[in-house]
Amino acid sequence: MSYDVAAVRSRFPALRAGIAHFDGPGGSQVPDSVAGAVAATMTSPLANRGQVTSGERAADAIVLGARAAMADLLGADPRGVVFGRSMTALTFDLARTLAATWSPGDEIVVTRLDHDANIRPWVLAAGAAGATVRWLDFDPDTTELDDVAPLLSDRTRLVAVTGASNLVGTRPALRAIADAVHAAGALFMVDGVHLTAHAPVDVAALGADLYACSPYKFLGPHCGVLAADPDLLETLHPAKLAPSSDAVPERFELGTLPYELLAGTTAAVEFLAGLDPSATGDRRARLQASMAAVEAHELPLRERIEAHLATLPGVTVRSRAARRTPTLLVTVDGRDPAEVYRYLAGRRIAAPASSFYALECSRRLGLGDTGSLRIGLACYTDDADVDRLLDALSGLVGA
Repeated sequence: MSYDVAAVRSRFPALRAGIAHFDGPGGSQVPDSVAGAVAATMTSPLANRGQVTSGERAADAIVLGARAAMADLLGADPRGVVFGRSMTALTFDLARTLAATWSPGDEIVVTRLDHDANIRPWVLAAGAAGATVRWLDFDPDTTELDDVAPLLSDRTRLVAVTGASNLVGTRPALRAIADAVHAAGALFMVDGVHLTAHAPVDVAALGADLYACSPYKFLGPHCGVLAADPDLLETLHPAKLAPSSDAVPERFELGTLPYELLAGTTAAVEFLAGLDPSATGDRRARLQASMAAVEAHELPLRERIEAHLATLPGVTVRSRAARRTPTLLVTVDGRDPAEVYRYLAGRRIAAPASSFYALECSRRLGLGDTGSLRIGLACYTDDADVDRLLDALSGLVGA
């Protein structure tokens, strides 16, 4: 395994502005090849998908190529890869579709650890169907998720759990949860938006029936992706226009797809596959090796930050789970999180403060709707970025 962060950074035009980016969990910076793919697509002949004109064939190839790329990244079946405007929009559509099969007395389970995009669509859909919502809690001291088993019954229809918390980084034991959920006869929905940027993903191995993510969190453009077994998707019938295709996965994609964003998504996956230059094999194998290299690169940086923050008086790291992404939620005694955010921004360090749509998690931690400062690492973070961050925080606490 090899990882050259300097070479990686050279491919990100935005980094030339000199900002130390710790805001990746909200949206990553974009490599040159992704921007180039988007631009090239928008300046090439395109039409609605088909096989007659060159523009039709180009559009079809882009869509099929993007499905194959995301399937390789996630270990999914390309026939079950759905594209949408965002993960949130896809989840709302999916929730409405599934809720049409629910009855009063049915139950769904959501967690207080999740981003609201994997909570509210299910809560609202359950309310419309007369189903009961059960809440899976987490320990605010350890940020570890509670056991799901006591919440399951023969009336459980779906359990929605994050692959990794976008606020505190906690990575729940998805396979164990999946086994319990499936034993109860329910579906398992995983929000993989934050996880996909930091670790190798194998949807089947995780036991996820439904897995959603967002390419703009892993170096791509702004769109959403849902991956599922195509046989499962065949059983679902979303609301759609009468003339639009009833084939899977097209029946879940409302309107014409954004071809330029799909081309950018494929380019992002290709870029990820090359992060470990020593990796060999097909694209799936190279992606697994490269994402493992990303994990290995990010871990010591995270540990450096944690070790230094532990020496600063009044600074508390709220991210404490044994298994987590390189994402730290930090509070500073006597300092409003927005003040710390602005202080760092004035030193050209991007580390925002908010609840980041993880409202239930922020409230459970006693931080209300305001949240706190989030420090998020990415594949392009280097030691110099970390030096700048730690120097700035030391200066703030010492001021």
